[in-house]
Amino acid sequence: MREFVTDVEDPRLADYARLTDMELRTSLESAQGLFIAEGTKVISRAVAAGYPVRSVLLAERRLGDLLAVSATDTPVYVVSDETAERLTGYRVHRGALASLHRKPLPQAEALAAAARRVIVLEDLVDHANVGAIFRCAAALGVDAVFLSPRCADPLYRRAVKVSMGAVFAIPYARMTGWYDGLAALRAAGFRLLALTPDRAAAPIGSAAVGQRTALLLGSEGDGLSSRWLHEADQAVRIPMHSGDLAAGVDSLNVVAAAAIACHVLVSADQARPR
Repeated sequence: MREFVTDVEDPRLADYARLTDMELRTSLESAQGLFIAEGTKVISRAVAAGYPVRSVLLAERRLGDLLAVSATDTPVYVVSDETAERLTGYRVHRGALASLHRKPLPQAEALAAAARRVIVLEDLVDHANVGAIFRCAAALGVDAVFLSPRCADPLYRRAVKVSMGAVFAIPYARMTGWYDGLAALRAAGFRLLALTPDRAAAPIGSAAVGQRTALLLGSEGDGLSSRWLHEADQAVRIPMHSGDLAAGVDSLNVVAAAAIACHVLVSADQARPR
């Protein structure tokens, strides 16, 4: 069902209003059980993953994408570029947005029981970083992602966009509590490896990879909390070049670190005799 819309106050477009207002969108999307996907490729991946579409917002210049982003019974609101920018708060470069229903998240215990290699994110607040880590996880063979209670939403528009839809490919669960958040993973038999720039930590390539391995990644500024570092079975680091301190570089950003660490751990696990 396709309709041309010119009024940014049209209530049918409410799902797409003020997309750049992170505080508003975070509370609104959670309360209404929706999220926004941008671009025909990402929208198609969300639909393929089983997320029901509420509606589609399509720029006039992208009418050729209509079949790729909507089913026959999905409301499709066609707008000019100017209307889209006034409504959303930014220029919609990819020309297509979709509002989709969220699906219930699995319980952490159930997800842990079904996984072998997982990433655990403690209080990452940058949506782009969360999305990029999900993309790394999908590309490198990680089975699942666990989020601390304060971690950014993987289905926030920016996270979905940066992940290129990888947030739909990797199952994830949110812990109900931070203080004892690692207990379920430990009970499921995971070996907990805490990634840190501390030079006293073991090089990640020498870490003992268990039958089940969980890689703990900390927040962008402070890294892992002292509690989670203490709870881990082993602290591991990515060895840096000998001249790194002289250059003023003692660590990598969390996305680059996640990619390297996942590659090392997955390769080591695959090399283990079964």
